[in-house]
Amino acid sequence: MGVKGFVEGGIASIVAGCSTHPLDLIKVRMQLQGESHVPNPAVQSLRPALAFQTTTTTASSAVHMPPPPPVKAARVGPVATGIRIFQTEGVAALFSGVSATVLRQTLYSTTRMGLYDILKQKWTDPETKTMPLSRKIGAGLIAGGIGAAVGNPADVAMVRMQADGRLPVSQRRNYTSVVDAITRMSKQEGVTSLWRGSSLTVNRAMLVTASQLASYDQIKETILENGLMKDGLGTHVAASFSAGFVAALASNPVDVIKTRVMNMKVEAGQKPPYAGALDCAMKTVKAEGPMSLYKGFIPTISRQGPFTVVLFVTLEQVRKLLKDF
Repeated sequence: MGVKGFVEGGIASIVAGCSTHPLDLIKVRMQLQGESHVPNPAVQSLRPALAFQTTTTTASSAVHMPPPPPVKAARVGPVATGIRIFQTEGVAALFSGVSATVLRQTLYSTTRMGLYDILKQKWTDPETKTMPLSRKIGAGLIAGGIGAAVGNPADVAMVRMQADGRLPVSQRRNYTSVVDAITRMSKQEGVTSLWRGSSLTVNRAMLVTASQLASYDQIKETILENGLMKDGLGTHVAASFSAGFVAALASNPVDVIKTRVMNMKVEAGQKPPYAGALDCAMKTVKAEGPMSLYKGFIPTISRQGPFTVVLFVTLEQVRKLLKDF
């Protein structure tokens, strides 16, 4: 199939990525909850007028009023996170970084979907027209790893743009687009910053692609072979949602660490918050417990499920449209 597989996969990925972007943004914000080097989100969420009032005191209040105790950041769920973003930043904030999502899907997903399709056709038994699950997983691992390496700059830009609104106004990067983000990162932090967290991105992409694409193909084949449903929309939705759940379960721990490493702000002359992926994982587990690695799992599956459904349903329709080309 060659180039055709890349085109089909790219179109389906961009449609799925854009339509589920708000859910991905909420997931990123939740994964960043609890970081010790980030100012208290309870203060960040105040409107400027209220923030000003909390720092303005009279002489009498300065004498008689004790300093307020530090406010412990409350962990909120996906719905509350979404409402908070809407109330404090506006509805447009739910689509922060969508230009980076388009670029990421164009680079990362187009590559992984196209390569998986090529490997799938090469490794499929010509007589039985089937492919063992082990080979599907192998194809997914290879395709995902290469795709992630290609798309890492867009991934870093997307995470930063999605997370920017949670920072105090004075600390925000305020990227205007994915091009602005990549250009400024290259100038201010060096070109290598575009591949920050690349080992995590590659590992996550290998897990996601192997579990997502292999699961979809395997579950779809099982449904058709057992005559549970015909090859149509129902089969595509059932197989894709199941694949999305498997992918979310396998990738969430790596995704949490990847998000934090990519989002960390490195100041000149200062020690970075994390020395690397392993250091980030150890600090996260020590400070927040082992289950912190599944922080944001609900929005992850809430996003991964619809994303995978839209991805494969769109892919099947695009394949029908381009069948004669």
